[in-house]
Amino acid sequence: MTDVFKLCDVVRETGFAIHRYLRNGHLEKVYENALAHRLRLLGLQVAQQHPLEVRDEDGTVLGSYSADLFLENILIIELKAVAHVLDEHLAQLLGYLRASRVEHGVLINFGAPKFYIRKYALLEATATIEEDMTRPSF
Repeated sequence: MTDVFKLCDVVRETGFAIHRYLRNGHLEKVYENALAHRLRLLGLQVAQQHPLEVRDEDGTVLGSYSADLFLENILIIELKAVAHVLDEHLAQLLGYLRASRVEHGVLINFGAPKFYIRKYALLEATATIEEDMTRPSF
């Protein structure tokens, strides 16, 4: 599956099912393992703690970081298990997208009573689009 929007729908539905089953209160790693497991059961390629290179404007490798999940080589999934999503969490994901030159990312928080998921698309070096994925668009 290479359509990023279909992937995001699958991630939203799967994440919601995990949150409904496990609820909040677990460590981030538990949710990471659960999401990776269920996405693999659906036949998707999932890399956990996948190293992505951070590059300068000219392509020079500046360092690397580990994406919580890297789905189908096109979608970074950043997971949190916190009471409230902070601006720093969003900044972290956007920084990963800019530096690694991956266009699409999803920020998920399993730590609150209400399931939280947002999709971000990096259009240019300075522009991002946020999509509230908690409500189906159909």
